[in-house]
Amino acid sequence: MRGASIFLIALLLPLAGGLIRGNDVPEGDAVRTADSSAVAHGRVVPMKGAFLASLHERDSVLIADQLRYGFELRMVEEGTEFVLPQWHNNPNGGVMAVSSWTVDTVKVTKRKKGEPRLLDLQGSILVTSFDEGDFVLPQIALQRLSKDGVTDTLVFEPVQLQVRTMPVDTATFKPHDIKGQVRYPVTFAEIIPWILGVQAAAILIVLGVCLVLVYRRRNSPEHSYREPAHIVALRRLDTYRGSKMWAPEKQKAFYSGITDTLREYISSRYGIGAMEMTTAEIFGRMKDTDAPEELLCEVRSLFERADFVKFAKHVASEEENAAALPVAVRFVTDTYRSEIESEDAGMVETEGEVHEAVPSSENKE
Repeated sequence: MRGASIFLIALLLPLAGGLIRGNDVPEGDAVRTADSSAVAHGRVVPMKGAFLASLHERDSVLIADQLRYGFELRMVEEGTEFVLPQWHNNPNGGVMAVSSWTVDTVKVTKRKKGEPRLLDLQGSILVTSFDEGDFVLPQIALQRLSKDGVTDTLVFEPVQLQVRTMPVDTATFKPHDIKGQVRYPVTFAEIIPWILGVQAAAILIVLGVCLVLVYRRRNSPEHSYREPAHIVALRRLDTYRGSKMWAPEKQKAFYSGITDTLREYISSRYGIGAMEMTTAEIFGRMKDTDAPEELLCEVRSLFERADFVKFAKHVASEEENAAALPVAVRFVTDTYRSEIESEDAGMVETEGEVHEAVPSSENKE
């Protein structure tokens, strides 16, 4: 607050060389006192704008609460001088001041060039009381010195102050305890938004769980449809049919594509990890399968030729290139055909066992 007072004084001094002065303003504020006899007295002007503001946010004033008691002036020309009144504390109690006057600039209004600015000022003093009762604060008589040397006295109407203390129980002579917060019954209109919010949240949770379950079921291996291994292999091998990848610089890609397709087919058809095995390891495991031995020799020759092309920069002949794709196709179709035949044979044997287990009508007789 003292900083605000110094700011206002520094604002008013440059234009009029005047000051705001009071009998109980501390010397530390660097305020000089003017000789009141050198100015002409003017008139007494009744004013409105006195205020009493509590520093505590409550609906009543208790003992020892501090309040700001002061005045408000609007549209004051910059450079106007004021003399603040002196506050005398009563030694017998009542309302007393606990700080000196402070003046704040609330608003600054600019005018035309060359004209002084207009200021909205607010001056106050901090007061308190340690006695219970109703008090009338002294009126504020503020002297205003205009630029023409006339001093007017601005008189603000006094303000009434009611100071209360904590209620005391006359039976025990102890202060009443603080009452709890009043609780009003909850209405149905207040409950409806909560009910609707809970229902909406429950619906969203159920929908989220359903979507997760459906997504997992669709992507589970049991429900995902997979084409037979021979269909996938024949479709990939068909892409190399009629392709012009027999050139020496393209043979590596040609043989890699064919052998990788056969590796995947062998892994799916026989359950052998052919993708991570060498040629020797693959056909060492294939000896225990139902694949024809002659066909295995042709396919092994194809894999070995592919290894030479990929790793030894071998250039295969046109006859070898032309025979590569038919060997791969024949291997897939023959092994798949043998699988179907074995399944059919198994079904026939099962049906025969069933017929033998069921006695005929003649035997029953």
